[in-house]
Amino acid sequence: MFTGIITDIGHVASATTRAGADLRLEIDTAYDLSGVAIGASIACSGVCLTVVGKAAGRFAVDVSGETISRTAIAMWEPGARLNLERALKVGDELGGHIVTGHVDAVGSIIAADKVAGSLALVVDAPPGLAPFIAAKGSICVDGVSLTVNSITDTAAGAHFTCNIIPHTAEWTNLGAAAPGREVNLEIDVLARYLQRMEQARQRNVN
Repeated sequence: MFTGIITDIGHVASATTRAGADLRLEIDTAYDLSGVAIGASIACSGVCLTVVGKAAGRFAVDVSGETISRTAIAMWEPGARLNLERALKVGDELGGHIVTGHVDAVGSIIAADKVAGSLALVVDAPPGLAPFIAAKGSICVDGVSLTVNSITDTAAGAHFTCNIIPHTAEWTNLGAAAPGREVNLEIDVLARYLQRMEQARQRNVN
């Protein structure tokens, strides 16, 4: 479990596909890895991954083909900058919102404009996610907990807007966001459960 509050920007040092195995990533980080156990979870741009190896300033994760097929492809390339967050501990401050680290869909940035010191993002979301996104609700974009300013339904899904304040721009990779970039999207878990409850209610009514 995570909160969407990024605590480091990691860099993919290497990406190796081993024969008969998944993609192995080596990720450089400023984390003190002495306190990170093998088997611990770290969210990498919104994707919950398991630490399978570590050295000074670097940890390794294995990424399945299923995960690669459902996430922004550029994040798996050497040199990619990843938003990192360690798993939430009992008693930690919940500064963002509840994030599972399971990506629901890949969206794309269609605008990134400076507005009064902040960066105003417009993100295109696929149709399956549109019912779960609401103005002033929460959404996770590349692992970052953000508030939806507005949402507009389109024939191909929906466009939603978010503000990236200077602090968030400095401490996450969203500060370099540009049109055309793919981003990992995770909807608010509460919206997911409410939608499921509504589906069940409709079946009972019918």
